[in-house]
Amino acid sequence: MNIKGLDYNTQRERLVLPEYGREVQQMVDHCVALPTRAERQHCAEAIVRVMERMVPRTGDSNDLQHKLWDHLALMSNFKLDIDYPVDIEQAHKIMQKPKPMAYPMNRIPVRHYGNMMFEVLNMLKDMPEGRDREELVRLAANQMKRDLMLWGHGSSDNEKVASDLARYTDGKVQLDLGSFRFERFVPEARGMEKKQQRRRK
Repeated sequence: MNIKGLDYNTQRERLVLPEYGREVQQMVDHCVALPTRAERQHCAEAIVRVMERMVPRTGDSNDLQHKLWDHLALMSNFKLDIDYPVDIEQAHKIMQKPKPMAYPMNRIPVRHYGNMMFEVLNMLKDMPEGRDREELVRLAANQMKRDLMLWGHGSSDNEKVASDLARYTDGKVQLDLGSFRFERFVPEARGMEKKQQRRRK
């Protein structure tokens, strides 16, 4: 359905900085088209004052002014021929997309323990005997049991933890289940059930 004078934003030209709205963009387009430099200068200063009212005042006012003039240059596609009160060279970098971050592609034997746990297990292979090693073994074993309970739908096995510790440290860590005591770990779902039972009582 076509109605004269009625259009949709999807049919309009895309805004460079949508946060300022289409009216401000139209002001900038008008400013670029003005015939004399003096008129453009006067108009640009007026537009920046309007933009300033639209932006919350935080931090240094000089930084805000620099930011507004950068944005004005961007909205004009750097076609606005005026005497800018600030250096707008940095404005070119604002619209540049950041480079994609490299995703770690380390392959690990099982995913439920996670990459960080296997980094710990690799550390334990070469770690000398002592209190630090004992503490790291304790932390690793308890975290592995938590992972098994969370990813195994609440089921865990102390023998499985001991077996995996030995397996993934090339036999360097042998957990003595006769003396080792795991921390008590209640899955979140079970903890919520117990809280609800207490409330009912």
